[in-house]
Amino acid sequence: MNKVIIETSARHIHLSREHIDILFGEGYQLTKKKDLSQPGQFACEEKVRVEGTKSAFPGISVLGPERKASQVEISLTDARAIGVKAPVRESGDIAGTGSCKLVGPKGEVELTEGVIAAMRHLHITPEDAAAMGVEDKQIISVETNCNGRALTFGDVVVRVSDKFATRMHIDTDEANAAGIVGEVEGIVKL
Repeated sequence: MNKVIIETSARHIHLSREHIDILFGEGYQLTKKKDLSQPGQFACEEKVRVEGTKSAFPGISVLGPERKASQVEISLTDARAIGVKAPVRESGDIAGTGSCKLVGPKGEVELTEGVIAAMRHLHITPEDAAAMGVEDKQIISVETNCNGRALTFGDVVVRVSDKFATRMHIDTDEANAAGIVGEVEGIVKL
């Protein structure tokens, strides 16, 4: 069987150098709180207020390291709650996506695009991809059965890189629908 660990990715923000300088002060360095499962990725101590047209989230966690472009990743429920557009997209594919205001301790940024609901995806090493018979950008399904809430996730995009650890990521809406708490196993279906 082709088993993978499924992790829930809660709402978070990736920031560009320019926006870190505006929100936290010129030359500010993000403070690592803890490492994440993907090598080199980490949760930061810093939080940012995200404002939509209806409401706001007062403190969304920043993830590091800094990125070329700022990106807010929230669930579809989150998007409706604060009044923003968040199309389902792969991370980094932000052209024409939702807008919001970011508020930090030193300044504010009007983000004209960059708000997404992340497409469910499988980070996978080349070795594991070869063993499972999957390729980069392939669309697969992953089945799980937790707490009496069996569910098959379709439209899972495969992302192959030697910089990844093999893990599937879903958002909080998806985790709740499947009764997932913490890390669980899923079975890849081609």
